[in-house]
Amino acid sequence: MGVASPLSATPTTAEADALAHLIALVRDDLEACNRAIVARMDSPVALIPQLAAHIVAAGGKRLRPVLTLAAARMCGYAGTRHVQLAACVEFIHTATLLHDDVVDESLLRRGLASANAVFGNKASVLVGDFLFARAFQLMVEDGSLAVLRILSAAAATIAEGEVLQLATQNDLSTPEDRYLDVVRGKTAALFAAACEVGAVVAGRPEQEAAALRDYGLNIGIAFQLVDDALDYAADQAVLGKTVGDDFREGKITLPVLTAYAAGNGAERAFWQRTIEASEQTEADLDHALTLMAARDAIPVTLARAAEFAAQAKESLETFADSAFRRALLEVADYTVRRAR
Repeated sequence: MGVASPLSATPTTAEADALAHLIALVRDDLEACNRAIVARMDSPVALIPQLAAHIVAAGGKRLRPVLTLAAARMCGYAGTRHVQLAACVEFIHTATLLHDDVVDESLLRRGLASANAVFGNKASVLVGDFLFARAFQLMVEDGSLAVLRILSAAAATIAEGEVLQLATQNDLSTPEDRYLDVVRGKTAALFAAACEVGAVVAGRPEQEAAALRDYGLNIGIAFQLVDDALDYAADQAVLGKTVGDDFREGKITLPVLTAYAAGNGAERAFWQRTIEASEQTEADLDHALTLMAARDAIPVTLARAAEFAAQAKESLETFADSAFRRALLEVADYTVRRAR
């Protein structure tokens, strides 16, 4: 038995090209979206733009707003509403990151000190609240009840997903379906909404809006599954956060559930001590990686991610061939292969 080989959180040229291709297709829209984000982060309370700029400066691929922009263009939209809604999506995402890092007591975000580590928990929570408020202002300004329904429902679902994750924490009896409910809530819901509003602003029929919603949902699930695998198998320098954070926090993820279900009595006792009882030593993470390697927990998790990515691609079959559709298909593959 050996420790799992580190996965790369840095995409290969082919996968990086897939994302770069999609970004290139919406470059002008994305630049406008970035300007809107900067403008809406402004506040006479100096700490707000300062802290918000810290997390924005940490990088990130803007994947969720890019999906909104690309979905709208694929649906033939020629206006500008999608730019403000993409900014709205990014504000919701950024707000959840600020809150998550406080809840998880994370010290790193994309390789840099997290906002809560720099500014403190209280400031991070309150600025997260500010960004949520900004997001709702953008929804109201758009003037569409359909858009407001989709994005506000996503915001509520994200909160439910985070609470559900808290409820399942340290509980090894959590079934895979329950774990996937957490993933759908805390991560995939915003991907789904980001894509669906692209069809809505374009005035497309419900069938197309539902197809884009399904595409985003499955992309989001695949994305989170890969993140859960990377937490146990990536190089910390490229992961951008501390490897093994999920283990130390007792989070129930598919790699843990897979290793626990396949383990013998001694292995299960190890997981019960470290995850359920939260009794850990310095050597336990390395042993956890060894057990995961023995039970193929990482390959199993990535295979499940690939299944959801394939479902996402199937959802786009309802759309005519276009550069945007091809790029979105490529991004589905990128979502999984960024871990290889």
